[in-house]
Amino acid sequence: MAITLSWLESGIAPLLGLMPAMKLGLANMVVMYALLFLPLRAAWALVFLKALFALLTRGATAGFLSLCGGALSLLVLLGLLCVPFQVSGYMFCVSGALAHNLGQLLGAAGILSSAMALAYAPLLLVAGVLVGALNCLLTRALFTALPQTARRSRWKRNPFENKNIS
Repeated sequence: MAITLSWLESGIAPLLGLMPAMKLGLANMVVMYALLFLPLRAAWALVFLKALFALLTRGATAGFLSLCGGALSLLVLLGLLCVPFQVSGYMFCVSGALAHNLGQLLGAAGILSSAMALAYAPLLLVAGVLVGALNCLLTRALFTALPQTARRSRWKRNPFENKNIS
């Protein structure tokens, strides 16, 4: 599902007039599901498979940037699940999106130059907040629609379980 959504958003992004490297983050909802409801290795496997897909379909640079963004995002989300307080679904999704974009910027700075990556940073950070908010709405609706057996979280503080937190 993550690969299909990744392919789909690669086709949708240009139609929406989004700049290169700006995506809707739909495939990351699958990674969030894996992180919350499956063994941790499944989430890591999805990050690596998404990067491999980007490598095979868009080249080495896209694969590397996908891996950088996906790995940093997953680490941040994992960290948020371990904090001693409840994190809202909104903060969870926006933090993941921002971390993904930051990981890609750091990867791009390593490949190209820091100045080029920094010039792109404000756009990607604004996009991260907007995409994170959209993903929160979609993820909440998706997780709510799933059968109860498919959404038994391994985490004490699942950002999408408390209905009072947005």
